[in-house]
Amino acid sequence: MDEQLKACLASFEQRFGAQVQEFRGEWTLLIAAEQIIAALQAARDEFGFEMLLDETAVDYGPEQSPRFHVIYQLYSLRDNRLLRLRTPLDGNAPHLPTAETVYPNANWKERELWDMFGIRFDGHSDLRRILMPADWQGHPLRKDYPLGYEEVQFTFNFEEIDLRKPYARE
Repeated sequence: MDEQLKACLASFEQRFGAQVQEFRGEWTLLIAAEQIIAALQAARDEFGFEMLLDETAVDYGPEQSPRFHVIYQLYSLRDNRLLRLRTPLDGNAPHLPTAETVYPNANWKERELWDMFGIRFDGHSDLRRILMPADWQGHPLRKDYPLGYEEVQFTFNFEEIDLRKPYARE
């Protein structure tokens, strides 16, 4: 790890109370929801992580605490370096401030997280469904979302065809 990355991680630990985790050379900072926008701003303005590659979430289930993690994947073009920020959220109606003000491309990513997980982003300019129909009920990627059922095709529930005959269906 170079000195610039050490300084970046130490700054996040000191200023935002981040927990630093390393796995196979990739760095993740666990940051409280109240600090996430300030941390994103510092990552962009002070440490050169000018690109939000992805924003996604994980639902660990209603019996877990924290239930959700929102993950921000940042990239520095200048240094060719990745940094991941994770924010834990609890409860069945989680919310965070929007990252649109720091990274404008967070708009559609946050709309997707609202649509699929039900995570509300306070201050978002256009928080509405993006993947599911507007009248859809629920959030399909939540662990407590009821599963639909589609019958699996087995040999006992479809017409058997002899594939050795050239026109078996006629």
